[in-house]
Amino acid sequence: MDLRGLFSSNDPIGTDEAFTNRQGQWNLVAAAIGEHLRHIHDPAFNVEDLEAPRDNLIVFNGVGGVGKSTLLRKLEAVLASADQRPVQWGAPAWAGEQILPVRIDLSRSAGLDFERTLLTIRLALAARLGRSLPSFDLALRRYWDVQHPGEPLEEYVRRTGLVARFGKALPQQLQAAVGEAVGALQLPGLVGSAAGQVTAALVRALRERRERAQALAGCARTAALLEAEPDLEALSFYPHLLAWEISRLPAKQAVLPVILFDTFEDAGDRHRDFERLLQRVVWLLPNAFFVISGRSRLAWADETLQGQLDYTGPLAWPQLAAATGQSARELGNSGRQHLLGDFSSDDCDAYLARRLTHDGQPLIGPDIRAVIAQRSHGLPLHLDLAVARFLEIRRTGRTPVPGDFDHTFPALIARTLSDLTEDERHVLRSASLLDAFDLELATKAAGLSHQAPARRLIERPLVTQDPYAIWPYHLHGAIRAAVRTADEATGDGWTRADWQRAAERALAALGEQWRASSTRAAGRTLLMACLRQGLRLARDHRLDDLDWLIAAAFAYDSDAIWEPLAPPARDQNSTSDGTQVPLDTPADALADLLTTLARRQHEHREHTVERLSTILDSGLLPGDLADMAVYYRAKADRDIGRNDASRRGMQQVADGGRRFALRARRGLAHAARIDGDFPAALAAATDLGFDGGEQRVLGDIWWAHGDIDRAVNAYEIARTEAEQHGNAGEQAIAQARLALAIAFADPARADDEIALATRLLDGLTQRATTLIVHIAALVRDAGAPAVADRAQVLRTELAVAGLTWLNTTLDVALAFHHAVFGARQDLATITDRLREATATGGYAYYADIARFMAAQSAPASPTQWLEGEPAVHEHWQALVTARRAYLNTPS
Repeated sequence: MDLRGLFSSNDPIGTDEAFTNRQGQWNLVAAAIGEHLRHIHDPAFNVEDLEAPRDNLIVFNGVGGVGKSTLLRKLEAVLASADQRPVQWGAPAWAGEQILPVRIDLSRSAGLDFERTLLTIRLALAARLGRSLPSFDLALRRYWDVQHPGEPLEEYVRRTGLVARFGKALPQQLQAAVGEAVGALQLPGLVGSAAGQVTAALVRALRERRERAQALAGCARTAALLEAEPDLEALSFYPHLLAWEISRLPAKQAVLPVILFDTFEDAGDRHRDFERLLQRVVWLLPNAFFVISGRSRLAWADETLQGQLDYTGPLAWPQLAAATGQSARELGNSGRQHLLGDFSSDDCDAYLARRLTHDGQPLIGPDIRAVIAQRSHGLPLHLDLAVARFLEIRRTGRTPVPGDFDHTFPALIARTLSDLTEDERHVLRSASLLDAFDLELATKAAGLSHQAPARRLIERPLVTQDPYAIWPYHLHGAIRAAVRTADEATGDGWTRADWQRAAERALAALGEQWRASSTRAAGRTLLMACLRQGLRLARDHRLDDLDWLIAAAFAYDSDAIWEPLAPPARDQNSTSDGTQVPLDTPADALADLLTTLARRQHEHREHTVERLSTILDSGLLPGDLADMAVYYRAKADRDIGRNDASRRGMQQVADGGRRFALRARRGLAHAARIDGDFPAALAAATDLGFDGGEQRVLGDIWWAHGDIDRAVNAYEIARTEAEQHGNAGEQAIAQARLALAIAFADPARADDEIALATRLLDGLTQRATTLIVHIAALVRDAGAPAVADRAQVLRTELAVAGLTWLNTTLDVALAFHHAVFGARQDLATITDRLREATATGGYAYYADIARFMAAQSAPASPTQWLEGEPAVHEHWQALVTARRAYLNTPS
């Protein structure tokens, strides 16, 4: 029953504590107990063997609030009574065994010490067995008399509340053990004597190997333990006697103690004193099974702990050890160490639906449950805090709404920071600025000179790991959000200036990692990762100095791959009435610029022009970046037929003489070609080099002349140069144009070239280039049925993308198809459409090409060819004739 919930409202609200399915964890526990039972039932098992490795435990670790204590409480209930087991959990193979679960809360708030821990175990056995365990009980009674003179055990048990949980049987059983010893040793004169005198007599009898004494306390180390000074150190070894007594219980009373150590992280201190005592209990009770939960993995298999604990290393705890080559953090869910994960979205919804009910129906509506689940990142503690907030709002008389739960809870931070050192808290806050990080990045973001705090932090379950990512570590989502938005609630919370400086350090550290990349392939992946994190940091913290982000932006552009960027687009930063939030910093403008360039591959170019104009009007971009925006706006203008605007933009950038000047000269060459001024286009292409795309420009010029050999040669050189420079985007563009040229002249070879272009485009985001390859496939199939239908589908795609300039290329492909097929009327229709489409814009020479294919003389044309019109006419007519011969199609 959730009493806090019950007392939070006057209404009859159902507040049963909800338990969300942890079937996977139950299966792990059930399997481990089954293995343990088989082990201790093996005739070779010896409870007194102190050297054999131990595997009598299973460990669940997880971030604070993930539900570890709830899991252990449920396991305790299920192990105590089968009717508490959820139906989906299923019955274990050992269902007939006698199991005695004992959950021990080690949290600081419980105030438990080692003495009380051991008493709890013995009290549980006393309540179940109803009999004494002589050797252990004698040792315990002697310890108590020495360490607690004048304080009866009965009074202690009653005062600490243990009597309510386990009853009053233990003090009587301890006294019975003394009586049994007196009787076995036939020492009537000691009846009623102190336990110390009886113990001394028993030790003498054991040393003399008396048969009755051996029968009573025959464990080989009983005499040594009874002779030892009865202090805390000796008490910690008494579990060995307890294990021996449990092993000799009659078959009808045989029981498997399953001891559940909850909140084990609170058992640790600087010197591991309490942990050392608890470890002895686990080691010296090999016939008991232990379920341990805590915030960190159990490090007992680490050899570095030798000297701090009694039993360490992989030989002692093979099920806790990492595999060869596996780091401690990667141990994860292997062996007997298991990370307790977050709830799924469905689990969160089910939990919230059952947590509060009214008349059998969920009190929290589905819309609110969805918001809570999304903000919680599956963390159960966040769900509980949201439930409390729901009840708190209801008490004010107001009906809760979803917006009330778009909220971060300071309690999450308090739980997270409670067991971190000062340096670890510093690294945690710095790392919360990063989506993902490695040791070096976290250390530099924190401004530390040593990695030890970051190393300790990544061992915590609040940090999760993806070993295949560039940066393998990232913080739990709910905790990261809480640290970043509610840090002021903590006693040592950062000021705004602290956060600002940390953001600057994190941005600089990202830049250092990108610049240090040694290969272009690895560098591209790292570039994208650094850009995504860097742009978000710069935007969120209003960092005016773009620093390395400028060079990274140019690197992003240079390969023409156009991967999507993570920073939200400006239309996600709009007011409720849809009004755009104005650009405010250079980082805002840069993020929008790069996002717009990536998006243009998926949206109409008209939107691209509008977005780039808004960015340029803000005046926030420095010179070279402003040139980038002008250049790409000019390209988008060209794509939608605004050739004059495109030419003006290109000329502006070319005149500036900065980084994009060379590419703008290429744009001017394209503009001259679009206008049909091929001599000017050829002159503009001279000395552009690879960076200016010289060979691709030449290929476009020669293709327009129908000189396929020279066009293919230029495209091949362009592709090879791109490959040599590691520029995948430019390589794909050159190959696509090569495929289109080849498709007119050699349909058999075109298959291979189209396939290569498709392969090079895989993983790239180049909408126009992809559509050029589709047009090449149409040209390859010219003269075959269904080409016209496929062309209509392509025309629709071009319209959606706003790539109107490719319509003329598509029409030339259709003209070729009709010319080969001999469909004169269709060819005439296409020719007229081309003439009308290009009458007031560019590409007028496409109508000339269509007439050349139809073997018609062209009327007066403004096109200025390089070789004269008759030569160009002959080239295109020869291509049509060759295809007809290839297909055996009559003219």
